[in-house]
Amino acid sequence: MTSIITRIQELKKEREAIILAHNYQIPEVQDIADYVGDSLGLAQTAFSRTDTKVIVFCGVHFMAETTAILCPGKVVLMPDIHAGCPLANMITPRELKELKKQYPDTVVVTYINSSAAIKAQSDYCCTSSNAVKVVKTIPEGKRIIFIPDQHLGDYVRSQTGREMILWRGYCPTHRRIRPENIQQKKKLYPKAKVVVHPECTSSVIALSDKVASTCGILKYCQDYQDKEFIIGTEIGILHRLKKENPDKTFIAAGDLADCPNMKLNTLEKIMWALEDMESRVSVPDDIASLAIRSIQRMLSIT
Repeated sequence: MTSIITRIQELKKEREAIILAHNYQIPEVQDIADYVGDSLGLAQTAFSRTDTKVIVFCGVHFMAETTAILCPGKVVLMPDIHAGCPLANMITPRELKELKKQYPDTVVVTYINSSAAIKAQSDYCCTSSNAVKVVKTIPEGKRIIFIPDQHLGDYVRSQTGREMILWRGYCPTHRRIRPENIQQKKKLYPKAKVVVHPECTSSVIALSDKVASTCGILKYCQDYQDKEFIIGTEIGILHRLKKENPDKTFIAAGDLADCPNMKLNTLEKIMWALEDMESRVSVPDDIASLAIRSIQRMLSIT
């Protein structure tokens, strides 16, 4: 393991590269990364690093695509190109086109967990942390198509009171967190605060003390004085929570909330990606030029 880490550090210098890792990555990938965070934060970090030529993105495909859109002059590598996102795959460009025909004169708000081709057909992009803020900026009376996550959309609708047409997509990992999981853990840890991601179902959200994105969960647990937290999101985040808050206890709300796609990236694959400069992620210019508009609109708001 030590030899692999040493080789990665050598290759980083040689390639003028940085390693970005999502909060759901395996512990050793998080530990070797230059930055750990959510998908948009990592893409913005990559954009701001003008001294970097190569970005190794340890996450899933739509995240690397977003980075490639924001950083067109840089090489974006994925250690495992097969690390996809089931939620992002739950709507196709053809289906979105038909939905827009069915509901004309609507504003399309697309969760960042979507492909570049979907973002290219959208008016606004959003993340789990800023979705409510983005929707609130849309003029009253405008109907909104929210894709692809129905649970995040339902949460945003509950917070804004806006009329929204929701797609039927969902995150399989967050859907495996059930209300009974929360109730069982509360019996074991009655003083613990329950913090969940808005991709969870409404029945899980109803049992929570706080609803937040991955970065929001990290901040809440760091700032709050309580010492025990039940965490309702992908279990990879527990590594960073424990690392940054060694005096606190973190309990996974659902032990099955483990995303197999996120766990495809390994140290060996990072090393191979830097050695071979593969697998590269790029977005065709015609799609990127449209997709970046919805991303920039979001950034101008948040």
